[in-house]
Amino acid sequence: MIVTVTPNPALDVTYAVPALRPHTTHRVAAVHEQAGGKGVNVARVLHALGRPTTALLPLGGPTGDVVRAELDRAGLPYLPVPLRPGAVTRRTVTVVDEADATVLNEPGPELADEDWAAVLAGATGLLPAARALVLSGSLPHGLRPGAYGDLVRLAHRHGVPVLLDAGGAALTGALAAGPTVVKPNAAELRDATGIADPLAAARALADGGARAVVASLGPDGLLAVTPDGAWHARLPEARVVRGGNPTGAGDAAVAALAAALADGSPWPRALAEAVALSAAAVRAPYAGHLDRQAYRHDLPLVRLRPA
Repeated sequence: MIVTVTPNPALDVTYAVPALRPHTTHRVAAVHEQAGGKGVNVARVLHALGRPTTALLPLGGPTGDVVRAELDRAGLPYLPVPLRPGAVTRRTVTVVDEADATVLNEPGPELADEDWAAVLAGATGLLPAARALVLSGSLPHGLRPGAYGDLVRLAHRHGVPVLLDAGGAALTGALAAGPTVVKPNAAELRDATGIADPLAAARALADGGARAVVASLGPDGLLAVTPDGAWHARLPEARVVRGGNPTGAGDAAVAALAAALADGSPWPRALAEAVALSAAAVRAPYAGHLDRQAYRHDLPLVRLRPA
């Protein structure tokens, strides 16, 4: 089983419009709601691939009830951690047009110490059966920057590899705990290190405590710095998706990397899977979903070269 932890889950609302233009009124062509947050998206991809998974997430208020109901309908295994009264799960709004996606993220509730203790207790109960742990997304207000480090250390005590997908202080505050893999995007990589060159920045994060660093470079694929070597993996230009819905691409890559950690797959195979799944997610209309035909087509086309 692969366990995902989403400390700041959300109800994702997606609006489809022909074109997004500032300072005008839009007629929405379609509305879609689903349980979200990065770890939930990862779990949704894993579930779609037939991988046993459980999503651990704190939920509160009426929005939390809607998230629970959607997860039940989707058949996605999850462990909810009820929040104290007054703490309400956030929403996100994504506006998708033919060119790109615009995302509005609410800040989410403030978590008290007892809320975080309940999250840790939930993880403690799941880890004995886990083969990998995924920690995804922002930390809610009220938690110290090193909160993810608690979960990293907890997983290590159970011999479970950990993949951390976060930015800012949530990323840098957990490095000392030694996550197995960290997966920043290009902007998060630069912000965490102050280094513009992605390869040098990835090596700096590895020097800071991460055992491996896999950075998302958008259409340019993935850059990996690992104990077994460094690689750049990407699709041929003809298969790179321009436009589409990129909001779930990084989460699909995390799902592939988590599955590879659970299986003990070699890094070249893991990176090829991550690139192909990420591209397949861009072709899907909503985060956590993927174009299976594109995934099968693209997997053998991924090109790897030493970085």
